[in-house]
Amino acid sequence: MNQMLKPQPYCKNCRLAPPTLSDDKVEQLEALIKPGHLLHKGEFVFRQGDPFENVYLVRSGSVKTFTTNEQGLEKITGFYFSTEIFGFSGISEGTYPVSAQVLESTLCSEIPFDQLEELSTRIPGLSHQIMLMMSRKIREDQQMKLLLSRLNSDSRIAAFLLNISAHFRERGFSALRFRLSMSRHEIGDYLGLAVETVSRSFTRLQKHGLIKADGRETEILDFTELCALAGGEVEL
Repeated sequence: MNQMLKPQPYCKNCRLAPPTLSDDKVEQLEALIKPGHLLHKGEFVFRQGDPFENVYLVRSGSVKTFTTNEQGLEKITGFYFSTEIFGFSGISEGTYPVSAQVLESTLCSEIPFDQLEELSTRIPGLSHQIMLMMSRKIREDQQMKLLLSRLNSDSRIAAFLLNISAHFRERGFSALRFRLSMSRHEIGDYLGLAVETVSRSFTRLQKHGLIKADGRETEILDFTELCALAGGEVEL
């Protein structure tokens, strides 16, 4: 318990995950939205081209979104974790431009979009926060494109791990020890790297004493250096 209360490190400019709803807003939504539906690893929340009707709140677990081109090739566009809402990309065209698939046993609540709009008139500040979430997601996408254009493979992996670290930090868990729910292949696809390149980068980061990785179990050993490698700076 004492470990949970210690200050957790945070890397400025390395947060790439979508923003979350504040705890009070999540509680208000949970009081009004039906209980979540448990999905098992590999199951779909929705598929690319499905009619847009709902956005989704991740209660526990994790989700990846990806596009599929005409040749059947997939490209991962994002990862979502507990208290994050996804599915907004379907608003403009009326269909989802991506598929959403769970990475592990995941509890998701569907929120009918028309109901969310109605809730926004009843929950003070909810509409504003949703707009902030959507605008920040655009900014996060821009940062990711910048990341892919400027950083080498080791720096991309460093930034990705710090992104996951920030997620766990924000949920009250350790920012230094965590389990990755995605495979090396999925990490590479998201970061524009071959799986072999991902593996070599993990090996180099371990060799230099920045991280320790045992399968998907990951420990950050030198947060400051990892943050510097990703182009950020440490905050507590």
